[in-house]
Amino acid sequence: MNSIQITALVIILLYMMATVAIGLIVSKMKQSKEAKQSNDDFLMASKSLGPVVLAGTLFAANTGGASTTGIATNVYTYGLSACWYVIAAGVGFVLVSFIAPYFRKAQANTVPEIISKRYGKASHIFTAFTSIAALFMATGAQIIATASIINVVTGLSFQTAAIITTAVVIVYTMVGGFKSVTAANLMHVIFITVGMTIAMFIMVNNKEVGGFGALFEKAGQVSAGLEGGVDLMSMTKIGIPTVIGYIAMYFMTFPTGQEIVQTYCSAKNGKAAMTGSLIAGILSAVYAIVPAIIGLLAYTCIDGYALGGAQKNALAEATIRFAPSIVAGLVLAAIVAATMSSASGNMIGTATMFTNDIFTPYINKGKKDDQKEVWISRVTMVIVGLVGLFVALTASNVISVMMGAFALRSAGPFAAFICGIFYKDVTQRAGFISIVTGTIVAAVWIYVLNTPWGLSAMVPGGIAAFIVIFLVSAMERKNGVPAAPAIEFEEE
Repeated sequence: MNSIQITALVIILLYMMATVAIGLIVSKMKQSKEAKQSNDDFLMASKSLGPVVLAGTLFAANTGGASTTGIATNVYTYGLSACWYVIAAGVGFVLVSFIAPYFRKAQANTVPEIISKRYGKASHIFTAFTSIAALFMATGAQIIATASIINVVTGLSFQTAAIITTAVVIVYTMVGGFKSVTAANLMHVIFITVGMTIAMFIMVNNKEVGGFGALFEKAGQVSAGLEGGVDLMSMTKIGIPTVIGYIAMYFMTFPTGQEIVQTYCSAKNGKAAMTGSLIAGILSAVYAIVPAIIGLLAYTCIDGYALGGAQKNALAEATIRFAPSIVAGLVLAAIVAATMSSASGNMIGTATMFTNDIFTPYINKGKKDDQKEVWISRVTMVIVGLVGLFVALTASNVISVMMGAFALRSAGPFAAFICGIFYKDVTQRAGFISIVTGTIVAAVWIYVLNTPWGLSAMVPGGIAAFIVIFLVSAMERKNGVPAAPAIEFEEE
C-alpha cells in the first residue's frame, strides 16, 4: 500500500473503533440508569427522539451504499442524472412528513403490527416475513458498499473485507441497541454531509482536475470518445419514468420500511416526527450531487477508467487518486459511516419485527419477557448480518439489490397501510388480498419482465394493490361484510 492508502486505512479503522466505542458507552450509560432494560428501550430508544436527532437518523439510515458508491458507479450509465436516486429520496421524506405523525400515534413499533391492527393475523404474518426478507437483502447491499471501499484501500480481497465489515456492524449494533445507533448517526451525518462535501471541492480543485469548468469540459470530451451513447454530464438521461418510479418507490417504501418507520415511531411526539422528516428531505436533496460529482471525477480524470464501463469502486478510486491522504481517509470514512448506519438500522429493524411480530405473539404465546426478547433481538441481529454477508458475496450492484428489496417489501403493504388509516370501509380480506397481489406483481415486474422502461416495480405493484383493495372492499361491503376495525390513535 502507498502512503495515501495507509493513511486512509488508519482513519477508517479509527472511525470503526469510534463507532463501536459509542455503542459500548451508550450501553453502559443505559445500564447505569436502569437495572433492567426493556426491549422497547433497547429497540425504540425509549420513544424519546427530538426532530434534529430524528432527522439525522432518518438521513443516515437511508443514505447507504446505494446513495454513495451506487450513485458514483451509475454516473457512467446515466451521467450526473444518477443523483436523482437521492433527490427522489428527499422528495419522499417531504411527502411522508404529512403522515409521519400517524406512525408515532399508532401505538405500534413495527409495520406488520400497524397492518395487523386492521387486517388481522394473515396480513400480519405475510407482511412480517416479506419485510424481514427485504432487510436481509438491504443489509447485503450495505456490506457490498463498505467492503468495496476496504478492498480499494487495503488490497484485501472483497470477501475478507465483507467479513470484517459484517463483524463490526454486528458488534456495535447488538451491544447498544437503537440508542447507540442514533448516537452514532449524529457522527455519521457530519461525516457524510460536511466531510464528503468539503472533500469534493478539494478533489475538484486538484491540479490534475483543474476545477469545475475543466472537469465539465473534459467530461464532454470523454463522453464523445465513448461508444453506446455515454453522456457523463447529462441530468436527464435517467429518464422521467425512472425518476417518477424513484419518487413513488420512496414515498411507498418509507411508510412500509421498518428501519424508517421505527425511527418515526421513536419520536417523542407527532410534531417531532413531521419536522424531522422535512429536515431529512431537504438534507437528502441538497447532498445528492456530491457522490455524483465524485463519480464523474473517476470516469473523466482517471486515464482509461471509463473504457472499463460502470465500475463499483468509482467513488473510492477517485478519492484515493485526487484527495490528500487525510481527506481521502475522511471521505472513505464517510462512506463507511453511510453504509454502516444503514446496515445497523436494517439489523435493528429486523430484530424489532422478529421479536414483536413473530417471537412474542406466536412463539412465546403472547407473553412479554423483556430479558428474553432482548436476547432474541441480539441473536436476530447476528443472523441478519450473516445472511447479509451471503447476499454481499453473491451479488454486486448495490442499487439493483436495494430496488428489489424496496419493491418486494412495500409494493403490497403500502395500499393496505394508507387505506388502513384513511379508508373507513376497507375490509380485512381486501387488505390481505391486496398485500399479496401487490407483492406478486412487483416480483413478476422485476424477475420475469426485467423492469420494463426502467420503471420501479413499486408503481405497477402499488397500483394493482390499490385497485384490488378498493374492488374487494366494495364487493364485500355490498354483501354485508363489516369493515375492518379502525386503528386507535394515541392522543397527544
